[in-house]
Amino acid sequence: MHINCLNASCYNMEKELIIYNNAKGVDVALLENKKLVEYHQEKTNNQFNVGDIYLGRVKKIIPGLNAVFVDVGCDKDAFLHYSDLSPQIHTLNKIIRNAVAGNYTELARMDMSEEREIHKEGKIADVLKQKDLVLVQITKEPISSKGPRLSCELSIASRNIILSPFGENVGVSKKIANAEERKRLKVLVESLKSKNFSLVVRTVAEGKTAGALHEEIINLNETWKNILTELKGAIAPVKIHSEQNKANSILRDILNDSFSKIVSNNALISKEIEEYVTKIAPDKKNIVSFYNDKGQIFDEYGITKQIKSSFGKTVSMDDGGYLVVEHTEALHVIDVNSGHKVSTTGNQESIALSVNTDAAREVARQLRLRDMGGIIVVDFIDMKVAANRLAIYDLVKEEMQKDRAKHSIQPLTKLNLMQITRERVKPQINIVTSEVCPSCNGTGKVDPTLLITDDIYKNIKYLLGFHKKLSLEVHPFVHAYLTKGLWSVQAKWWWTHKKWITIRSNSNLGLMNFMLFDERNEEIKL
Repeated sequence: MHINCLNASCYNMEKELIIYNNAKGVDVALLENKKLVEYHQEKTNNQFNVGDIYLGRVKKIIPGLNAVFVDVGCDKDAFLHYSDLSPQIHTLNKIIRNAVAGNYTELARMDMSEEREIHKEGKIADVLKQKDLVLVQITKEPISSKGPRLSCELSIASRNIILSPFGENVGVSKKIANAEERKRLKVLVESLKSKNFSLVVRTVAEGKTAGALHEEIINLNETWKNILTELKGAIAPVKIHSEQNKANSILRDILNDSFSKIVSNNALISKEIEEYVTKIAPDKKNIVSFYNDKGQIFDEYGITKQIKSSFGKTVSMDDGGYLVVEHTEALHVIDVNSGHKVSTTGNQESIALSVNTDAAREVARQLRLRDMGGIIVVDFIDMKVAANRLAIYDLVKEEMQKDRAKHSIQPLTKLNLMQITRERVKPQINIVTSEVCPSCNGTGKVDPTLLITDDIYKNIKYLLGFHKKLSLEVHPFVHAYLTKGLWSVQAKWWWTHKKWITIRSNSNLGLMNFMLFDERNEEIKL
């Protein structure tokens, strides 16, 4: 069976970013060819985003872990391991002390390389003491009972360049395949960079001019100066520099010619995004628009329905198969099932390959969509042919190329199990897709069905004293019971009250629920 190459279809991919501002925060949905592939929830009370820089204070030293706990204002103390200290941590600490004291003269003439670098296998107790101030960056958001994960190797990202204070290195993204272009960018950025700063050239910088890159480098230098300015008089714990909002962060990393639409239901957010897009990609500013219709923006673009169908325990695939997604304390397990495809004509091997091909694409989508992290084990349908197992492995790798999180994929075993490890930097999104049963209100029990007609009749009998005409909506089963037969319940009501009660079937109502409407067809609240 032939499996289409991902790279061949990338050129035809259409991307849309839909932003929904609500009372709880901002929800961001990324669509690829109308299909939901990323979903981010940015809550208004979320203070600890990846990339934010804090001035913290060492609270506790744990020699056994070679780490310290740092107070950054979170309910749970943040974790900083020795391996996440900058080699120039002594220089950084000296800068912090001078910046907090407002001694800019000392900072201006300081040689950032004057302090010795720490040893790779040293002890954290020799570097940091309890109550020391430390400038740190969030690398993982608080997850479950754990506080944020920190690093002292600071980095400030823009569209094309990432800046790190200290050092003199210039790196170029390995995803830029052209050797001549890599060499051009490295020479160019080396000629533009300031002393005591390391720079990394990002993939999207391919083909960029010296002027564009120089402007970004100047802006990044200014950002670092602003961070030092913010430190003056700062009292730990305090946020010093905030990563941009989630929508702009996504656009910074992946905005390209395949984006056709960026829509928000908030005028201010739309304006901010338009300004940002104009800054990083002026030719794309026309794709930003404001959604001012009365409807719900996620309903308009079919996102609500996709969320409900994609976040449950069972995930259906287009061609009949389905996934069962389970989560344990240690790992995620995804089981691939054939569904009705088992009856498809053809041999078992070709059926298994067909279902597994659909599943490979859906698994890659689910990892991005739910932002699943840690160890993921995928149990594919058994295939005996080694070439087919290799084809599925290659397809998963190709599909995962679109995933910006760090990950590792192992080939299928003879038992058709695949192990994937994926970096998690923020809590996994868990959305409740089930709804409370309207009949039992979640209790699992309903009133005796024999009494439903009595309950309806009591309300009708009372309301007929105030209304000339009534209409009733009930579950289809109840509708059949009330209307079927020559001498039906509906006919008996007419005979008793000399008023005809119109009865309509409504499949959205629970078995024990009903609705009554007056002569103007307005619902009567019971």
